[in-house]
Amino acid sequence: MATDTAQLEARWRATVAAARDTDTPDPAPYAARLLAAWAEPQRRYHTTAHLAAVLDHLDVLGGHATDLPAVQLAAWFHDAVYRPDRSENEERSAALAERALPELGIDDATTAEAARLVRLTVGHDPAPGDRNGEALCDADLAVLAGPPAAYAGYAAAVREEYGFVPEEAFRAGRADVLRHLLALPRLFRTPHGAAHWEAPARANLTTELTLLGAHS
Repeated sequence: MATDTAQLEARWRATVAAARDTDTPDPAPYAARLLAAWAEPQRRYHTTAHLAAVLDHLDVLGGHATDLPAVQLAAWFHDAVYRPDRSENEERSAALAERALPELGIDDATTAEAARLVRLTVGHDPAPGDRNGEALCDADLAVLAGPPAAYAGYAAAVREEYGFVPEEAFRAGRADVLRHLLALPRLFRTPHGAAHWEAPARANLTTELTLLGAHS
């Protein structure tokens, strides 16, 4: 299903308006640049559809956050720079936020919080009581809790992004990621995530790990 770009642009304008106390500069060119980045051809999972999904999940989790506009800004930037063969994507995305948000009239504190949250998505391990971090990380990981068919589509898209990796090496690396996730005491930190997403996410991860073993 195609992502509604106009709806995303409207969401961006609303978030920027909530995060600043000025009407200038026009946020539209920033939305255009971000959406162009999210639509780059090397992406198969980290696309505008993923951005829209994270924002939708934040609509559910927003009451948990202490600064929802900062969390929403972080969602826009958290994969704005994405190269599947690079390890510094989150750092470069955070640096992009640190440059762009002050230009937009976003104050230093909100900019710093948005950039901090982007960097937090490296490990999805917010400190206890970090409600903004919990909201963003849960929204980003909510894909793990999708229905089995949707999860299979997510896993296939991840494989496509890493199409340059030989099959045996990909299976080994992906299995390591899955084992790491399954070993975590909790995948989701918000009350909603823990109640609604933890069990199906673990079932999906276990199924994928089993299938990887069956094909090894």
